[in-house]
Formats: sequence, structure tokens, C-alpha cells
Amino acid sequence: MEKYTLFELNEYIRRVLALNLPDPLWISCEIAQVGTAKGHYYLSLVQKGNGPGELSARAEAVLWQRQARQIQRKAGNIFPALLQEGMEVLLLASVDFHERYGLKLIIQDIDPAYTLGQLELRRREIMQRLESEQLIGKNRRQLLPGALQHIAVITSERAAGLQDFLQHLQENPYGYQFSCKLYPAAVQGEQVSAEVSHQLHKIAKQRWRFDCVAIIRGGGARLDLAAFDDYEICKTVAGMPLPVLSGIGHEVDEVLLDKVVHTALKTPTAVADFIVGRNMQFESGLLQLGQQLSLLAAYRVREQAVLLERIEQALRLLPRQRLHQQQLRLQSLAEDIPRSFRRRARAEHQQLGQMEQLMALLSPESTLKRGFSIIYKDGKAITSAKELDAGSQFTARLRDGDIQGEVKGSTTE
Repeated sequence: MEKYTLFELNEYIRRVLALNLPDPLWISCEIAQVGTAKGHYYLSLVQKGNGPGELSARAEAVLWQRQARQIQRKAGNIFPALLQEGMEVLLLASVDFHERYGLKLIIQDIDPAYTLGQLELRRREIMQRLESEQLIGKNRRQLLPGALQHIAVITSERAAGLQDFLQHLQENPYGYQFSCKLYPAAVQGEQVSAEVSHQLHKIAKQRWRFDCVAIIRGGGARLDLAAFDDYEICKTVAGMPLPVLSGIGHEVDEVLLDKVVHTALKTPTAVADFIVGRNMQFESGLLQLGQQLSLLAAYRVREQAVLLERIEQALRLLPRQRLHQQQLRLQSLAEDIPRSFRRRARAEHQQLGQMEQLMALLSPESTLKRGFSIIYKDGKAITSAKELDAGSQFTARLRDGDIQGEVKGSTTE
């Protein structure tokens, strides 16, 4: 039975690889870890499987300082972003196998266009998902207060834009005072999604403490901002109970975060300018309202003063008018009383005359003159036949004298 030592086996593998893979190969993979030492970059490369956390392949790679400088000159300012954990890259690498240290890929070149293309493809997929779930514009429905004083700030403690933001707020020319609470989170790399989302959830639980949330970071290359083309961050921002402002430090490109926030601005300084400007507008509105109230109050005071003056004049004239009215009334009464008395006297006199005439008509003398007679017995006028018996003596008075008579008989009804 033929046997090999481990060294012999590894040496055989090295010769086979060198014979079959003599030239560098373009390899697509994802950067899992990055380490640096003396200008060299040491990378762990992976290819993810279908299940969550599943890996189909893994390999170690090294980018020597000399090659790194060449790639950096070609890639420009996006070079640091290319070598971030979680970044999908296309590498030109030669396969190196050492009997003691095993397989290693020696990186010769990196294709930035591949990485940018992968990011753009993922960005479009996330954008379609945000639109289908109606998350675009959702945070804009949150009411942004007129005065912004209490601000929750999400950024890295070492972010260059943080100091610019705070200084711009503190040195505003209007003397406004602000309270800013920092919620530290990574603003580039693989941890951005988890840390920013975590801090947003913390702020949401304390929403009564703040007027708004500001997510800021300093400037950088387009790839540096790729972490904010993240579905979890965008979904969390869209559902925030506070208005969210963004200023992630890029003057040209727009990330998906800008699509879901209440107000998207280019830089941390622009966010500070927006906050100061909004407070200035609020103060101007209050001053204008105060001026309008002052003018209205002055108008009302003048209006009431005129009314008071009219009332005062009316009160001064009222006693004279009342006195004149009473004088006219007394004069009228003085004229009416004699006239009324004379009318009453004439009426009474006329009524008295009528009564005298009636009494004259009803007197016994008038009755006798009309052909009637009055029967008397013992000086008393007789009004009924029953008062005289047969044989009774009576006197009948006529118009021109009296007649003596005796009752022979009587009939009664």
C-alpha cells in the first residue's frame, strides 16, 4: 500500500494547482472580514448558500500593499468602500497553495463596476419592495413642529459631520437653544443596518422627548453610502412616530433612505440650516401674529374710545333732554286739565238738565195734566183697589181740584 506524508500530499496539491491554474482568475464573492497590517489587507471571502447563515464556500485572501496602491489609484475615493465587510466584489486573484499555510488567494485587481452594478440591482429590488408596501412618503405624514428644539441624532461618535452639525446649531445667529441627544451607530459597513434600526426603535419608545430625528454622516464616496440603501432601515424610518430628517453627506447621489424620510437634505450642515431656518420662520410667524394682534388691539381700543365718547356725550345731553321732555309734559298737562275739567262740567251740566226734565215729566202735576187722577185715603195715596173697602171715603185729586167720594164696590184682577 502506497502512502504519502502530509507534506507530500500538500506539495502534490500545490503542483496540481500551479499546473492547472497558472494565471489569475476573476472570482465573484462577498467580503466577510477585513484586517489590515502595514498597508496589507487580509480578507476572508465567502459565498453564501440558499439558507440563512449558510455558506457554500470560504477562502482567505491577501492584497499586498503594492497592489493595493495600484488599485486605489485606479478606483479613486471608492477604494475604501470596496473593502468593507458585506460588500460583493469581483476580484482578479491568483491561487496560491502553501504546504504549511494552505490555500490563499493573492488579489491582483478589483472591478468597482461589478460592485456598483450589484448594489444598483439590489437597490432597485428594495425600491420596488418599498413602493409595493407603500412605505415611500409614509413618514412625511408625521407632523413636523414649527419649532424644533429637542433632536435625536443618529450617527457615529467619530463622524466628521457630527461636530459640523452641532457647531452649526450652537452658533446660530438668532440665539436659539437646542437639545441634541446622540444615539451612536455605525454609518458604514455591515453593522449599519442593525445599529441604525436598533437606535430608531429606542427613540420610538421615547418619542415624547423629541421633536424630530436626524440621521447624519460626513461625506464619502457613493459606495460609502450603500449601507443606507437598506430595506430594514427604510422600513423602520417609514414607521417612525416622529419626523425623520436625513443628511448623509453626499451632494449628488440620493440613497433609498432619502426616499422614506420626512425631509431629505444633502449634508449634516444642511440639516442644521433647515432646523435653524424652520425655527426662524416660526419666530417670524409669531412676531407677525403679535403685530397683527397689537394692531387689532389698538383698533379695538380706538373703537371703544369713540363709543365711550359718544356715550359720554349722550349722558351729558340726557338730563337736558329729560328736563325738556318733562317741561313739555307739564305744559301739556297744564293745558289739558282745564280743558278736561270744562268738558266734564259741560257733560255734568247737560246730564243734570236731562235729569231735571225727566223728573218734571215724572212729577204728579205732570201726570195729572195728562188726564190722570190720584186717589187718597186719609192723606195716603192708594195704589191698589184692595186698599179700599165698600163704603170707604176717599179723595180724588185732579188737575184743577179734588173730588170727595165713597166706594160702592170694587173688582180686582
